Amino acid sequence: MERLLTKAVLGKENLVFSRSPGISQANRGNGFRPAFIDTETGRVELSRFADGRQAPMHLLDGLPEDWVIARNKLDGITAVKATVVAGFVRDGRFYTRQQAAEVVAGEAANGSAWMTKTVYA
Repeated sequence: MERLLTKAVLGKENLVFSRSPGISQANRGNGFRPAFIDTETGRVELSRFADGRQAPMHLLDGLPEDWVIARNKLDGITAVKATVVAGFVRDGRFYTRQQAAEVVAGEAANGSAWMTKTVYA
C-alpha cells in the first residue's frame, strides 16, 4: 500500500531536513519556493494557501482537486495522492528536498551569487 502525502508526512520530512537547506526557511534566500510534483504526471504546483495565494511553506490546502484523496469536516485537505512529492521550484525547475539541500550546499561551497548567510539553530 502506498503512503499518502499528509500533513504528518510533511512534518516528518521537515524533521529529517531540519538542519539543512531542505526546508523552506533555509533555502528561501536561495530562490527556492515550496512546491509539489505529481510524479505520475510530472505536473508541478507551487504551494498555496486555500485562497490561492502563494504560501511560504508546504501546505496541502491549495493543491489541485484531482490530487485530493481526503478532507476533514471543515473541508481542509488531509491527504493527497501517494505520487505527490514535496519539494521546491527555482527558475522553473522542480527540486526534491534532497536536491535543493545539495544545490544550496554546493553553491555555498563555491561562493555562488545565490549564496546567502543562513544560520541553523
